[in-house]
Amino acid sequence: MKANKFGKNGWTPERIDDLSGKTFVITGTTSGTGFEAAKILLSKNAKVVMLNRNPKKADDTIQTLKQEVGSHSNVINITLDLSIQSSVKKAAQEVLNTVTKIDALICNAAIAQVPKLTLTVDGWESQMGTNYFGNWTLQALLFPLIQKSKGRIVTVGSMGYNMGIKTINFNDLNWHKDYTPNNAYSQSKLAQIMTIYELQNKLAINGKTDVKAFACHPGSSRTNLINTSGSFIMKFIFNLMKLSPLTQSAKKGAYPQLMCATEPNLDQSGFYGPTGRNFWTGPVGVHKLEPHAKDKVVAEKLWQLSEKETGVKWNI
Repeated sequence: MKANKFGKNGWTPERIDDLSGKTFVITGTTSGTGFEAAKILLSKNAKVVMLNRNPKKADDTIQTLKQEVGSHSNVINITLDLSIQSSVKKAAQEVLNTVTKIDALICNAAIAQVPKLTLTVDGWESQMGTNYFGNWTLQALLFPLIQKSKGRIVTVGSMGYNMGIKTINFNDLNWHKDYTPNNAYSQSKLAQIMTIYELQNKLAINGKTDVKAFACHPGSSRTNLINTSGSFIMKFIFNLMKLSPLTQSAKKGAYPQLMCATEPNLDQSGFYGPTGRNFWTGPVGVHKLEPHAKDKVVAEKLWQLSEKETGVKWNI
């Protein structure tokens, strides 16, 4: 393992300069790592546009953030349900009508370990539809403003990318045969990460190097992710794990996405997260990415499939 370039404690938010005049758009901020990321960005004087599906929870979150950071905090919410393409398109348009720049789009929201095969209204397995196709459309529609802003796209993946079948199940994308919560979740997370590296390739080929795209993961953080969508047994296991040293705080889980959104001169080819044992906890930095996440043939096929499935093309 190479030494962490940020020192033995890894990357921490102390490295973030004053963010006055900068705008960050973040999905899934009503709890967990998204909430902590929003709070830290606001404490550095950034403007934060939260994207959440529950307006009541979002309003409560804004009140909490203003109490904890200060009433001057520049934070708003736009309603977005990543599992519904029409909602994603509407939210993207509202973002474009509301802000004049996007310094970073942080795709933090996700669902995980859905116990039974469930399809979205658009006809996709729910984890793929939410975690992958929802983000595909959001990123593509906001891309022109991100490009104009010379901004960044940050995808919050998961070590789940290295579980399951470790490729895209093109023959049965919705797992009508052999659905398991973990295989479907792992595929959605692999797809998210793969597309970031494929996006980097396409940006480089087209000379659009003003936009930077990053992939990271939060490690094993104490959040509500599994409690929101997982089965009873998964919730039980994960809530036991929360009591052990195998997990870290949601605040620490927010560090990788904050680093990717703000750290100058960060290498896009890296995969960022905790660098301790199993990459679950520990100092934040760059760590090994397994080769299947950068499989060019699979990534290109996935890109074409995504354009066809969503009807949304990137204007690169």
